[in-house]
Amino acid sequence: MPVFYGTEVESALMLGTAQYSSPAVLAEAFRASKAGIATVSLRREHGGGQAFWELIRGLGTRILPNTAGCHTVKEAVTTAHMAREFFDTDWIKLEVIGHTDSLQPDVFALVEAARILSEDGFKVFPYCTEDLIVCDRLLHAGCAVLMPWGAPIGSGLGINNAYGLRALRAEFPDTTLVVDAGIGLPSHAAQAMELGYDAVLLNTAVAKAGDPAAMARAMALAIEAGREAHRADPMEPRDMAAPSTPVIGKAFLA
Repeated sequence: MPVFYGTEVESALMLGTAQYSSPAVLAEAFRASKAGIATVSLRREHGGGQAFWELIRGLGTRILPNTAGCHTVKEAVTTAHMAREFFDTDWIKLEVIGHTDSLQPDVFALVEAARILSEDGFKVFPYCTEDLIVCDRLLHAGCAVLMPWGAPIGSGLGINNAYGLRALRAEFPDTTLVVDAGIGLPSHAAQAMELGYDAVLLNTAVAKAGDPAAMARAMALAIEAGREAHRADPMEPRDMAAPSTPVIGKAFLA
């Protein structure tokens, strides 16, 4: 099971709470997913009011508030402090968006905001790219978890840079790593876990599916399958064919 800042979480699936067609659909999807963590935007909560907060508390999962929609260090830090007061947790998913179309993080502002929040006692979960140098700077800023994207938020493109994510896993073998964003299919989630990642965070793929509960269940199964595949030490791919049926003992015609 993944461990975040010393806390073990029962499921490697982290699920967002935005974009569902109704509160009932959201609750059903979470029940089907058995997600260990629910991410919640402070701005989304304000939009839903007390009823939404009661729904989230009723899910029975750990809450990870985020700074979604923030574009500057000051905005992200302020939102994080508000979230800590509102949700009564020092966990924060840190997002500092730098590019409007791709929603790519501003990694320079991200590192600075992570440093400030870590010094303020937050346990920071930074949404970042798979860049090794950026991730190293985030670790030195106080982060014990890294959350590189698989693809742009909400795109459903899956794992765009398997090489980069694999290199990140190899470079930081003892750091908790989460693939965050871009997951569109269960096969994408399984691939992330096959790369040796500790968890997967997704939202749109479930919330916008024709049957969110069914998709949530499929994602949970795929994550479990991917984790077991990684543990099984899978074979390395090769360029040439190799017979799967032994030829020793077979008769040969002269």
